[in-house]
Amino acid sequence: MKVLTIYAHHNPRSFCHAILERFCAGLAEAGHENEVVDLHGIGFDPILSERDMPNWIDGSVPDDVLERMKLEEAMNAAAGSAPKRWLLKRWIGGRDARGIAEKLHASGGPADVAAQQAKVANAQALVFIAPMYFVGFPAMLKGWIERVFSLDFAFGLTADGWRGDVGGRIPLLKHDKALIMQTTIFDQRSYEAGLKDAITVLVDEFALRFPGIARVDREYFYAIHGADDAKRTAYLDRAQALGRDF
Repeated sequence: MKVLTIYAHHNPRSFCHAILERFCAGLAEAGHENEVVDLHGIGFDPILSERDMPNWIDGSVPDDVLERMKLEEAMNAAAGSAPKRWLLKRWIGGRDARGIAEKLHASGGPADVAAQQAKVANAQALVFIAPMYFVGFPAMLKGWIERVFSLDFAFGLTADGWRGDVGGRIPLLKHDKALIMQTTIFDQRSYEAGLKDAITVLVDEFALRFPGIARVDREYFYAIHGADDAKRTAYLDRAQALGRDF
């Protein structure tokens, strides 16, 4: 199986990195093909900004929604200086809102996002390894999802979806499975008191299953700072087994 492993931790000496190494060793034992994207290592920019606009508009936007977007006005405001506004006017070339939207989408998004999307598209399964920050992914990984899982790549929208109906989201991802592995500060009891349910809805379901990933599994490595050597060894063995049995 072709696996893409997305890793997000700033410290290469962290226990999270040890989890990554042992999981990758397990994948290799099982004969899987694995590519690791170390988001901090490549200096990925997680901030969604105006440059990402081409990835967040396409021809499916209804006329009434498009009119309220006021695309030309918004793009002029973002351009800032008079010379940039002049260049923008030339780029628009007298097009109406629909024409601007179509040209913007056709211009393509940022190269760093396109490179990540190509990796995602080439994989049969996705793996996410990161610490738990504030009941979710670290900003680096959340930003990766916000920029990479974009419109017309991870999902589409019906007319009702553009108008706010969550049921109007069209799944476009075709992966067989995803596995999320996260280290935590707090213990299992803390997460089973309600935190796990919230995480499942927000991350597992909405961010991954909703765009079309067939199966999403999750592994917690609880209370890592308080874990003794025996517990840490068991966690690392478990990570390797998850790779071997993937």
